[in-house]
Amino acid sequence: MTRVAAVDCGTNSIRLLVADCDPETGELVDLDRRMTIVRLGQGVDRTGRLAPEALERTFAACREYAAVIKEHGAERLRFVATSASRDAENRDEFVRGVLDILGVEPEVISGDQEAEFSFTGATKELKGSDHLARPYLVVDIGGGSTEFVVGDDRVRAARSVDIGCVRMTERHLVRDGAVSDPPTDAQIAAIRSDIEAALDLAEETVPLCEARTLVGLAGSVTTVSAIAQELPEYDSRAIHHSRVSHDRVREITDWLLHSTHAERAAVPSMHPGRVDVIAAGALVLLAIMERIGAEEVVVSEHDILDGIAWSIA
Repeated sequence: MTRVAAVDCGTNSIRLLVADCDPETGELVDLDRRMTIVRLGQGVDRTGRLAPEALERTFAACREYAAVIKEHGAERLRFVATSASRDAENRDEFVRGVLDILGVEPEVISGDQEAEFSFTGATKELKGSDHLARPYLVVDIGGGSTEFVVGDDRVRAARSVDIGCVRMTERHLVRDGAVSDPPTDAQIAAIRSDIEAALDLAEETVPLCEARTLVGLAGSVTTVSAIAQELPEYDSRAIHHSRVSHDRVREITDWLLHSTHAERAAVPSMHPGRVDVIAAGALVLLAIMERIGAEEVVVSEHDILDGIAWSIA
């Protein structure tokens, strides 16, 4: 076993996994897995820069993670940064801060690399599942971008497109500094138009409709699963490898799009940091299911974070 630490810093959240990995057996044992909503991508779509308060929230989380990594004695650490830090003019400030706190430079990876990590993390456990048809379509709906990967034992095609729950919310649902509560039909239509255009782009590279099993990753998808199961609190064990039908996703998305902030915040499994962005994220998932004709989505709690861990094991 090799003890590793993996950090995934996205547009909306930063996550840590400390795990023991055995590359020979394919076994990965979690020692610590945690997530903090930092909204690093706050305003990036509009300003092109990482906001000072967003950077400070992210650095605070990094200081917490540094203590956890030291406590567990991880032998290797890899820090991967995704959409928001790819897009920002002042990403050097972000790189310097992470290096000072954790001792490693964040790797600002490409969308294709992001997709490969997501695929590995999501499918490594599924490959022995005879009841799941291949090829898989792994969809990682992040804050700023969504990754599409088709593959079976390996990645066949991948594409990252700029639709995500934070980006769509900030672009279409924020008026005078506040999120519409609830959105208008025109705002919803504008989001849907962006999503459909992005799916067209993804299909230029990735044969979406060849997929036999849809695997959904990240907070928007896992939260939809938690709502579908009416969980009294967020429960990773209940969510991991759960299945949500297309009809149920449509019902939940419709409710989220027409609910108020208070109604969404009252959902017991809803993370406070997702209340304002979950509707857009659910709409991305629904549009994907409709595009490929998926009857259900298999939900995975294992994703890019696990892929990063395997890459250094």
